[in-house]
Amino acid sequence: MGTILIDKLLAAQVKQNASDLHITVGQPPVLRLHGRMQKLKTKVLEASDTMGLMKSITPDRCQQEFQETGSTDFGFAFGDQARFRVSVFRQRGNVALVLRQIPVDLMSMEQLSVPTIFKDLIMRPRGLILVTGPTGSGKSTSLAAMVDYINDTVDHHIITIEDPIEFYHNHKKSTINQREVGTDVTSFAEAIRRALRQDPDVILVGEMRDLETIEAAITAAETGHVVFGTLHTSSAAGTINRVIDVFPTNQQDQIRTQLATSIIGILAQQLCPRIGGGRIAAFETLVVTPGIANLIRENKIFRITSAIQTGSKHGMQLLDDHLFSHWKDELVTKEDVLAKANTPDELAKRIAAAERGAFEEDPDAME
Repeated sequence: MGTILIDKLLAAQVKQNASDLHITVGQPPVLRLHGRMQKLKTKVLEASDTMGLMKSITPDRCQQEFQETGSTDFGFAFGDQARFRVSVFRQRGNVALVLRQIPVDLMSMEQLSVPTIFKDLIMRPRGLILVTGPTGSGKSTSLAAMVDYINDTVDHHIITIEDPIEFYHNHKKSTINQREVGTDVTSFAEAIRRALRQDPDVILVGEMRDLETIEAAITAAETGHVVFGTLHTSSAAGTINRVIDVFPTNQQDQIRTQLATSIIGILAQQLCPRIGGGRIAAFETLVVTPGIANLIRENKIFRITSAIQTGSKHGMQLLDDHLFSHWKDELVTKEDVLAKANTPDELAKRIAAAERGAFEEDPDAME
């Protein structure tokens, strides 16, 4: 009975294009559609239902991890219709699952409106590129688009290290090897160290969670590879601080120097509900110029935000400026842009001034 059910649920999720499916005891399955939670009109789930659903899709090694630790994550393909990132966990002694749908079709950098400067940055011979933002802000999607662009354009060897693998890439001009943490390799840090012996041009590190992984990624970027990484930070300056803060105080000066030479760009992103349906991304773009490298080296990170503001000729942009233009172009509501802003008070003032100034700017209205 569990297997029939999971197929039906997944079919419903794919058909409605819901981002997540929530399965927990005491209520029917719930879909997240455009950010809103919607209960399916089926039976309320009991402990035996969630257990059955879990067992019908969870690989043995993950079931064992779940027994031992109370949670497990894995990737799962639903025929050729869709792929899912599945998180299984225990709550109140029962089994619960969340299935995040991963689109099968890769979107291009143009379709995602990723700032065009990144086409240049990702073609550099070496350096660290960080894509940051909260969970569900589309980081994996942007990274997959960048990897796909490289794959279409040059004959590189690309190694991705993911937990779990999300987008499947085919070999086009490039050769792509995708390693899953837990299945193909024990840890991110281990995989990066091994990758250096596998003749890569590009290494994608799914998550830079700990000191060991961050250290390995910086070293790889310094030694002549392009390294992509992700962090859960919401601004470019915050990202650099986060990376440095992972290290003990006595190593921080050295890391600043290494970062200043290895980091080439940061893309911080947020997803906003688009007026009229769907979602739209807002980006903060940092391009590491010699001037910005100096700010990092000299520990003047607090000056980076104003450097981005004045760096538009290099393709830089602050998140809040991008949010402001989405509001001005009537793509996103005022409430939604303020909810995603890094400095909501400042942005609220700008919007209020713009609302007042709309009358004053129009010279005909003055006469």
